[in-house]
Amino acid sequence: MVDMKKGRGIVAAAEPLAAGVGTDILRQGGNAIDAAVAIGFALAVTYPAAGNLGGGGFLVGSIGREKKQRSEVSLDFREVAPGAATSDMYTQAAAAGNRSASLLGHLAAGVPGSVSGMLTALERWGTMTRRQVIEPARLLAQGGFLLPARTHRMLVASKKSMLRFEATADTFFPDGAVIGEGKLFRQPDLARTLEIIIERGIAGFYDGEVADHIVIEMKRGGGLISAKDLLDYRPVERKPIRFPISNGSAVSMPPPSSGGICLAQMSRMLERFKIGSTDAESPQLYHLLAEVMRLSFADRNQYLGDPDHVACPLEMLQDKKRLDRLAATIDRSSASSSADLLKDSPPVKESEQTTHYSVIDCHGNGVAVTTTLNGSFGSKVLVPAAGFLLNNEMDDFTAHPGEPNLFGLIQGSANAVAPGKRPLSSMSPTVLLDEEGNVDAVLGTPGGPTIITNVFQVLLGLTRLGLSPENSITAPKIHHQCLPDRIFLEAAVPTSTEQSLLALGHVCARRSAIGDFQLIARTPHRGLVGVADPRGGGVVSNT
Repeated sequence: MVDMKKGRGIVAAAEPLAAGVGTDILRQGGNAIDAAVAIGFALAVTYPAAGNLGGGGFLVGSIGREKKQRSEVSLDFREVAPGAATSDMYTQAAAAGNRSASLLGHLAAGVPGSVSGMLTALERWGTMTRRQVIEPARLLAQGGFLLPARTHRMLVASKKSMLRFEATADTFFPDGAVIGEGKLFRQPDLARTLEIIIERGIAGFYDGEVADHIVIEMKRGGGLISAKDLLDYRPVERKPIRFPISNGSAVSMPPPSSGGICLAQMSRMLERFKIGSTDAESPQLYHLLAEVMRLSFADRNQYLGDPDHVACPLEMLQDKKRLDRLAATIDRSSASSSADLLKDSPPVKESEQTTHYSVIDCHGNGVAVTTTLNGSFGSKVLVPAAGFLLNNEMDDFTAHPGEPNLFGLIQGSANAVAPGKRPLSSMSPTVLLDEEGNVDAVLGTPGGPTIITNVFQVLLGLTRLGLSPENSITAPKIHHQCLPDRIFLEAAVPTSTEQSLLALGHVCARRSAIGDFQLIARTPHRGLVGVADPRGGGVVSNT
């Protein structure tokens, strides 16, 4: 945790070396976008489980050289399905004996968006050159760094599946053994790729040498990404979702993220109920949270997908009268039933992946970025001679109708696989603004569908519950995604609270830590406060 009343900026990120890169950029006079792009490229080197060149993500920011010129932006650099993808491709793969095709191997990869997204953000809103923001990452890849304990543990957990792919095994498991904790980890192929991107920009990844390596590996492993898919990829600047909160407004990501819509819905529905600081961590509040989560996730499943391919009824989903009617169905003394909203499904599966970072610069610009390979180390396929892993984002589509994806989510037809389509996501980078439009907080976390509910609970803590930034993050979290019909409780939730929820008719299940939140928030007496979630291994760094 870092307090900052004066200074040039502040960064909260899940990996210390990448956070340091961002801080250095701010010290050099870069703005929040410059720092965010530099962090993104550094994470591709220092946090390979989630940081990436071969994945995608979302950026939300309040950006402008002057306060009066500041505007809210959202950039979608989500992966897209290859042109040869079909709605039944994974059903066919399963029938042929490969039920993990959407998760493991070449067929799981969507067309990467991270490089195009980060460089587009730099071109539109940044102030520095590609060399200035990418060179720190290249040096880390070339010279190496000491492998942290967290990455070592994650490699151990993924060893069996990663050893199936030769280039992946050669990079992370030399001589068949996991790279040791504290050992120097160098990635010369990745350094070469970063140099090409520095020299050629977006074309350096999507055309030429690097693109050739991707296409050759796709053909060798039976994947679908083609040269045309890479050339055709474009990030999309979208209109952010904006909704009122106490003393200001929240700005979050629109579809194909479900985060902004769900946050707006839950916030509106909860307005019906009077809550305050004394309700924090109470079973009564957890009950209300579970009920609004249930209702919002039912809408998520039925209506949301890639807005460029399906009609997402955003006006209806944000209609205040409709949300008030839904909120009126909530009984404070009894749990409702998800069976009245959606068909039943098997239990949720836990996963640790995705990473988020938050930046505020000395000009008051705020940027939230959530980026991912989907599963830990993505598809486990490393592109030979290029040094980066490919995502397994195709599992975020409706890969197997009627069955849960990696996170236990049953997807609706709006999220079916289609060529060039972006899968629905839970990533929810969010910026809070005060009544005058100043950045009050930058929020985000990894965690699959728990991203949405975690961001909502931290938002609630900062606004209606009056909690400190630290307590907003460390307070025990819950999660309900409509199906399966149960509340997932972090281990820190007291047994007495669980008993009270059971008495209300809820089905409860325990799970490990939820999220790895990276928060920067403005406080009345301490100025900007940065908090890296103690559940993870992140840091806060300021200038």
